Amino acid sequence: MPPSNVLGAPAEAARQRLGKANMLARLAFIGVALAAVIGTFAYLGGWFTPNDLTPARLTDAFEHVDGVHSGFRRNHAKGVGVSGFFESNGNGVRLSEAVVFRPGRVPVIGRFSLGGGQPYVADTPDAVRGLGLQFSFPDGELWRTAMVNLPVFLVRTPEAFYELLIASKPEPSTSKPDPAKMNAFLAGHPETVKALTVIKGQPVSSGFGNSTFHGLNAFRFINAAGDPILVRWLMIPMQPFEAASAGSAPQDKNYLFDALIAAIHRQPLQWRLIVIIGLPGDPTNDATIAWPAGREQVDVGTLTLDRVESDETSAATDLNFDPLVLPAGITPSDDPLLSARSAVYSQSFTRREGETKQPSAVTPAEVRKGD
Repeated sequence: MPPSNVLGAPAEAARQRLGKANMLARLAFIGVALAAVIGTFAYLGGWFTPNDLTPARLTDAFEHVDGVHSGFRRNHAKGVGVSGFFESNGNGVRLSEAVVFRPGRVPVIGRFSLGGGQPYVADTPDAVRGLGLQFSFPDGELWRTAMVNLPVFLVRTPEAFYELLIASKPEPSTSKPDPAKMNAFLAGHPETVKALTVIKGQPVSSGFGNSTFHGLNAFRFINAAGDPILVRWLMIPMQPFEAASAGSAPQDKNYLFDALIAAIHRQPLQWRLIVIIGLPGDPTNDATIAWPAGREQVDVGTLTLDRVESDETSAATDLNFDPLVLPAGITPSDDPLLSARSAVYSQSFTRREGETKQPSAVTPAEVRKGD
């Protein structure tokens, strides 16, 4: 054996020992990293603090109230998809650097819906109406927003919303919430009582097409100079207002959607996107409070919806209208409902995507009636 090999044996043994030590160190590091990841998910999932409100627990509350309906959203379960475009008039350029406000047209897909987790519920004049939209830009950016026809929201925090959900579960004997539970909730949440007064003071329109849809939460626009501007937004219909007839005879089960479908088949429906400019001191973390009526309002463009589809065929069906999907130039405020909405929408999306889809209440055949 050459002398060089005899002399190299101790060095080889040392290299092997060093290799084993490095391997153990790497395994130890991986173990620590995995423990950190598992710990993070355990914290977020509420495993260490079972009484904390988590996205899963809040989503469970929707299921507790409305049951589990396979393949449907846990909230705003009943709906139809729509599509069209948004045409900016350029007035928003001074407010935000977002592409959507530059003069021109971008495609939009969206969904009209009723609040609640019952996919086959009958339409009623006082049902909460929703409009979710996705604006798509040439550079691949997206803007998603989910609005309702209420001028303010009922609660200020996710915890209060959870309490309201639990209190609103219908009793089997009456199909209505337990008055004692609702009264107890309202006694502990005077902000909800005030919000209900505002909501009840707003006349209800006859349908989706002449409803005003409010963004509710505050956001910040970032202009070209990098300055933040507090904003809220709403969609004001260009279709004439007509009040809902509350005392009339019962309508067809899908009458709101039938009217929407017939209207879009006749001609496109349009809304003006209005941005409300907030001032220092205007609440950004409380959606139960409307900003003063005198705040500057800027008309930044027109939404046109010219196509309607059933949930069974619409591209909007698989969209999660997460309010935190924002383009450059729009950032969230400190409203605690925003992160909660984002997380619960994600939880609902994950659950329904893993379930067998069921037929929607507004079928493709019903959508085609007005063609």
